[in-house]
Amino acid sequence: MPQPLARIVEQLKREPSRTGSIVITVFGDAIVPRGGSVWLGTLLEFFAAIDIDSGVVRTAMSRLASDGWLERNKVGRNSFYRLDKKGRQTFDTATKHIYDPPPSDWTGRFELLLIGNGGDRDASRDALKNAGFGSPLPGVWVAPSGVPVPEEAAGAIRLEVSAEDDSGRRLLSESWPLQRTADAYLKFMKTFEPLRASIGRGEILSDTDAFTARILLIHHYRRVVLRDPLLPAPLLPRDWPGRAARRLCGEIYRGLLAASEQWLDDHATNENGPLPKPGGALARRFDGT
Repeated sequence: MPQPLARIVEQLKREPSRTGSIVITVFGDAIVPRGGSVWLGTLLEFFAAIDIDSGVVRTAMSRLASDGWLERNKVGRNSFYRLDKKGRQTFDTATKHIYDPPPSDWTGRFELLLIGNGGDRDASRDALKNAGFGSPLPGVWVAPSGVPVPEEAAGAIRLEVSAEDDSGRRLLSESWPLQRTADAYLKFMKTFEPLRASIGRGEILSDTDAFTARILLIHHYRRVVLRDPLLPAPLLPRDWPGRAARRLCGEIYRGLLAASEQWLDDHATNENGPLPKPGGALARRFDGT
């Protein structure tokens, strides 16, 4: 394993266990484009490469299934998993946030949602966070006009507000912890810049290392970008690091894609054998970076 990747893996080991989160990254980034189902043994092989014990992985899979993120299909003694409805809806929303370019048009308007105190408030809150909404006050959520409202918040009272006056801009500043997000982007770039430099020098990664690097890249980037409301450029500081972080992530991702897909060709299976080839949308990820 090349040194830049080994350092990223070592850093991961020092963090609290995030095995379940990495599982969701594997599915959303690599398995969904190839039919959505994968053998547990494939996942165990991947996690062995980053020194995560099979027992830890099995426990994480069971919890994700119990919580409605995954569904299991047992064929003989083999278990196969795919994202359940909850997991698929969450990652469908996240996919655009992660891989598509930020919106370039700006209407000057914001969507304001008012959520009551009903029993579905917690589900609405989590879904709105994942969709890029910010919250200046309990039960109040805001996002640039045009951001899709998740199904869980369909019952909210919806208003449109302008951000052109001082009160509107104050609303924005209190809705998102932009400085914390900026710091997280800078940390992400510091972590992955050595890997980009290594790839730029023409250093070759094995298929296993390329797949490992790709999953950890998206695992780290996803944790930051899903906290970013992707505000229009006129509302962001000139030195906003989100733009540079996206360019870095896209460059590394494209550099890893061919070898990481080869690992899936050689190692990943579902109920019917090798995974199907991905569609063209995979190659268009991070276009425009």
